[in-house]
Amino acid sequence: MAPSAAIPSARRTVPAVRATKVRRGDAPLVMVTAYDAPGARIASEAGVDMILVGDSVAMVVLGYDDTLQVTVEDLAHHTAAVARARPECLIVGDLPWMSYHVSPQETVHNAAALIRAGAQCVKLEGGRKRVPMIEALVDAEIPVVGHLGLTPQSVHAMGGFRVQAKESEAALQLVADAKALQHAGCFAIVLEGVPDEVARMVTEAVDVPTVGIGAGRHCDGQVLVFHDLLGLEDRVAPKFVRRYASLKGQAVEAVAAFAADVRGGAFPDDSESYHLSVDEAEALSLYGGAH
Repeated sequence: MAPSAAIPSARRTVPAVRATKVRRGDAPLVMVTAYDAPGARIASEAGVDMILVGDSVAMVVLGYDDTLQVTVEDLAHHTAAVARARPECLIVGDLPWMSYHVSPQETVHNAAALIRAGAQCVKLEGGRKRVPMIEALVDAEIPVVGHLGLTPQSVHAMGGFRVQAKESEAALQLVADAKALQHAGCFAIVLEGVPDEVARMVTEAVDVPTVGIGAGRHCDGQVLVFHDLLGLEDRVAPKFVRRYASLKGQAVEAVAAFAADVRGGAFPDDSESYHLSVDEAEALSLYGGAH
């Protein structure tokens, strides 16, 4: 069956994403996180535009309480797993906490590790103070996605996971930050945890696409965490999460059924077992009988 016109049929590139703006009539961008080859294949076959190998791996895969524990090595490991699946999506490697905070040189070094692992671009959090890091990455020909609003790596400074830019002054600062990121060379900007009206202001103020997560309906695209949208993660979800499946519940039922079959002797059955040929079985039987 031919792919739908709404679903990309060729691998997404940085220039193609950068050129996307809904106000020009383009379809909104779709981004999901993925952390391994099966997740990447699912995202690619579903027609997703971008895969974010996110530092959210800390919480949904590695069991941490926040994103601050993961390292460049962790992200490179998961990026490589995603890249081996050869998805048609653009692979975005997430720079973890303290990998781009010290110097432009260290930032480029750490970003290069993700590119070598298979990412086609990197993402970092923060506004105007990140401009020197972004410029260094762009000079090194490493494409950059910005991230504004609720920036999870700043959870302690923000006093928790709280909606940002709820006051007019903060909203205007967010717009200024977005313009600064675009000017520095970001080809897209993630907006997280900001009011719908503020995200709309930012989206209208920049020429690069915005990708929202908890940022309302007016961004140029949307992103959700793989485990959230599939219901693999079933703990209390933020307001903006919509679950499109309940796979954890189904998985628990499936594993429980397997356990019951093993304990009851129903698994494996004869069709799920390997057998000798009749001749070999007979020969073995005779051999056993001789002793």
